Amino acid sequence: MRIIAGTYGGRVLKSPADNKTRPTSDRLRESLFNILAPLISGDMRFLDLCAGTGAVGIEAISRGAAHSTFVDRSRRSCALIEENLDILEIPESQTEVLALSAENFTGRSHETGWDIVFFDPPYAMNYSPVLHEFGRAASPMLNEHGKLIVEHHAKSELPDAVGHLRRWRILKQGETRLSFYERN
Repeated sequence: MRIIAGTYGGRVLKSPADNKTRPTSDRLRESLFNILAPLISGDMRFLDLCAGTGAVGIEAISRGAAHSTFVDRSRRSCALIEENLDILEIPESQTEVLALSAENFTGRSHETGWDIVFFDPPYAMNYSPVLHEFGRAASPMLNEHGKLIVEHHAKSELPDAVGHLRRWRILKQGETRLSFYERN
């Protein structure tokens, strides 16, 4: 697994030794960031939720995001993310790594929201609780004009609208789908 483009483009990331983590493929990450490129700026905050190896959040930093928050319930995954950040020598001021489940993280209060959120849970997970947290009218997690991107299996149908979120695009690649949401 490698960083596709930007400051750390071409650099290789460590992958987990087990098969429990399903990293987002290089090809899908490239397609994702081709869509997101116009939205990434030097003051943008990125959230990699169910981060696994951290490849998506690291790609965001590589392409110019100011900060990435990495959240994964697995302490082993969080240690791997920290290791990948250290290998690339990404400043700690640009990152935050939290060992929490997606439901626990989204259920907490947050002082600052994110401009882009990438949510890639295990395919068997119930996505609804997390989607509903982002869709709440008073949710501070998604900044104004923010985007929520959800990776899911083709057989998992996600709703076109959740609370104050509406889906504006679906990217299909093999058996994987990316659903793009924004506030109504």
